[in-house]
Amino acid sequence: MSQIALASGFGCVRRFNAGIRKVYHRTPTQIRRLARQTLACQTKTQPGTQYVFRLHFRPPYHWQGMLDFLAARATPGVEVVDLAAYRRTISLHGRDGYFEVSLDERRDALLVRIEFGDPHSLFFIVERIRAMFDLNADWADIVESLKSDPALADSVKANAGLRVPGCWNGFELAIRAILGQQITVKGATALAGRIVSSLGKPFSGAKGLTHLFPTPEVLANARLGDVGMTGARAETIRALARAVCSGKINFEGIVNSEVFLDHLCEIPGIGKWTAQYVAMRALGEPDAFPSTDLGLLRALALESSRELEYRAEGWRPWRAYAAMYLWRLASQDTLREDRNVYRKSQKEIVESNRRSQPISMTV
Repeated sequence: MSQIALASGFGCVRRFNAGIRKVYHRTPTQIRRLARQTLACQTKTQPGTQYVFRLHFRPPYHWQGMLDFLAARATPGVEVVDLAAYRRTISLHGRDGYFEVSLDERRDALLVRIEFGDPHSLFFIVERIRAMFDLNADWADIVESLKSDPALADSVKANAGLRVPGCWNGFELAIRAILGQQITVKGATALAGRIVSSLGKPFSGAKGLTHLFPTPEVLANARLGDVGMTGARAETIRALARAVCSGKINFEGIVNSEVFLDHLCEIPGIGKWTAQYVAMRALGEPDAFPSTDLGLLRALALESSRELEYRAEGWRPWRAYAAMYLWRLASQDTLREDRNVYRKSQKEIVESNRRSQPISMTV
């Protein structure tokens, strides 16, 4: 108990106990007794050990924007996004589990439910979730750099608090980035789903979650042509997996991002776009910026990455957040174009039917 008290920032156990009593109106001993009683009642019905946390953030926080981004890229079987929550499978130290994240409507916080058999891993899991949902970002600092640009001002005002989604696992995110090279988000998601269903470890325990993402050891020598992948891209994935297995690439405990990205780009098939996307979402670099991305260029009607990089200088050191707003603008433009095309096609169908309709002679 003394270790927990000190790790929580209390100077001694007495102050820790007083804090617990003030918040929960019970002593730690009473809480432990109640927990044992509750566990005894739930043992027959609850398949695993579930923990609930509230992770607070500094508002505003654009929860729907986070869900929209993750939903479009959710790997089938590994991740599920419904109307109000995000769920995914996880694996640590030989144990498997999952977590679910939703918005706490009454507080400036996310409600997190974790089902995992090893309580010693909870601190790591919670901190990874905080990074994944970008809960430590200070919107007041970010908005000052973005709102002065006319191209971003309206979107920043209308969608205040948009964050940069992180990831659960850097290797998994890098594989998704490789799959997304020069194809649509929908196409990359479908490819990821086929890899998971073919090579991922089966999982059961939560609605919609059926597999764990394949490990580097599995992908290092996998036959990826069977899932419809080109030979070059399959070899890039295998090369990255082998580099992780050998220790040449390590996504944990990165001290120097530039050195890490240089090593990453030494793998054939990984270029600047992939590296910057990984920096944004796996390394949490707030100024990472994939300037060659077609969506970013389209959002500003620019023709070259050089033009975009010049424009982006004013967004430093928050270019990753600017990218999120530009992607959102580009997706909204695409949605409007799709709707216009659909309406036009429907109108043409109606006109065609009207022209071909036989004249009724009924009086």
